[in-house]
Amino acid sequence: MPQANGTSRTRDPVPGVFTYVVNDGRRPVARNNEQGRIDYENVILEEHEVPIHNARPNQTSFSLEQNGFQLLKHVSAVSDFRDETQLNTVYHPEMEALIKSVTGAARVHVFDHTLRTGDEGSEDASWMRETVNHVHNDYTDRSGPQRVRDLFPDEAEELLQHRFAVIQVWRGIRSPVEKSPLAMCDAGSISTEDLIVMERSRPAGPGSTKRVGELYHLSFNADHRWYYFPNMTSDEVLIFKTFDSDLGNSARFTAHAAFEDPTCRPDAPERVSIDVRAFAFFGSP
Repeated sequence: MPQANGTSRTRDPVPGVFTYVVNDGRRPVARNNEQGRIDYENVILEEHEVPIHNARPNQTSFSLEQNGFQLLKHVSAVSDFRDETQLNTVYHPEMEALIKSVTGAARVHVFDHTLRTGDEGSEDASWMRETVNHVHNDYTDRSGPQRVRDLFPDEAEELLQHRFAVIQVWRGIRSPVEKSPLAMCDAGSISTEDLIVMERSRPAGPGSTKRVGELYHLSFNADHRWYYFPNMTSDEVLIFKTFDSDLGNSARFTAHAAFEDPTCRPDAPERVSIDVRAFAFFGSP
């Protein structure tokens, strides 16, 4: 598998500040309001400064199955990532082929993509989502299988008899990424006690119904090992696993969050990125 190339920083690690959730025994809830922002209930947030290591010097040592993430070189044929038609007809098939080659899955299906920007004053901010510095993992032991049932109601029971995973692929489309890079928490450093189930609901919109799901937020653990790949270009992608039905797998969940890199130059442009979510089905589909 080809690996990505990139520059490295001389300062390692860099300090980064993440937002964690305090585990006080209550079930936290996050609801998207009409303005597209998030309202929290039963949530106490706290910030922690942690060391974030530059993963580029040892990038070939990170793998999806051992650490939950890896960096790859991938040149896309998409000319405009804001073009929904290109995303659906070009980018989705590209990502399905990439995930299949990395995981060896029998079947891959991209079911979602999200564009994000840190530039609140841009036109993009009116329709793209904001960057997220809350430490989280997008699926839980319940919501992963439920998403299969939601999207494949006629096949779900057969599909769920075999191993499957939710794989995400993240790319900066404003290159290189300097502000608000994405940091990854080594899956091997996450304890099950760190995972806090948070209910997440989105209101009904044009052509869609209200959806209630859940994700994992994390409580602080000083043993968490954080990494990032500075100056990612638009021809590089981070592929990471946010659910694996194999209970014996060492990388079932991969927490992640954006952070402010203190080595970033002051006049660097804000980050614009895209991430896709896909099912990787193993065995007989």
